Amino acid sequence: MIGNSRWHWAELRDGQWAYQHKEPNPTKLKSFNFSTLTWAAVGVIPNNINLPIRNKLAITDVPLKELPSWIGIDRALASWGALIRAKSLKTTFTGLLVADAGTVLSITRITQDGSFLGGQLAAGFRLQLKAMSTGTVQLNDPGNGIIMDNPFPSKTEEAMKRGSLQSLIGTIIEAQKIANLPLWLCGGDSELLFKALRHQGIEVHHYPNLALEGMIDIQKNYSIPKSERI
Repeated sequence: MIGNSRWHWAELRDGQWAYQHKEPNPTKLKSFNFSTLTWAAVGVIPNNINLPIRNKLAITDVPLKELPSWIGIDRALASWGALIRAKSLKTTFTGLLVADAGTVLSITRITQDGSFLGGQLAAGFRLQLKAMSTGTVQLNDPGNGIIMDNPFPSKTEEAMKRGSLQSLIGTIIEAQKIANLPLWLCGGDSELLFKALRHQGIEVHHYPNLALEGMIDIQKNYSIPKSERI
């Protein structure tokens, strides 16, 4: 999966899927054999990588209903992955709210029968920090680092991180309050948000790799080229 800021890999090793999330490195992949690789993209596809179009997973391959053609494939795959896992729990639900905390925080609402019912988009954690540092004179990008427990830190860098985190938490909590649906969480910043949400007593189904797991589910059960690497 080619993301906006990272590339995401799933590889079958000794019968188990292993997941990796790496910085883009087109040079390293020049000699890679892509013939058996199932792939999808929401980010920029490098010109020097010969990805076979026949192995590309598209929106039309995701078995959700009412999906608009413009929706990001990562949102669709994460939603499908959440739906499959929710059904395996054998619990009653009318729908799901799927929060994918990546470069952009996407919140997607789907029904129990897999129909798309819209969602919300907001700048992700790193994107918020970058926007503050590039859009102002006196604020510098503090990087990731540790986020202090103090809700009102005195240092500017810590205040930027706390404010960015709090905005994402507030967005998710308000969306769930309105939707009144079980919350499923995935994405690169999901661990950070999971801890904060649980601290506030929010019940969360945390599956960091939902988009990749959705790809695997579709590849296994539908007419998509089988491979041991995604």
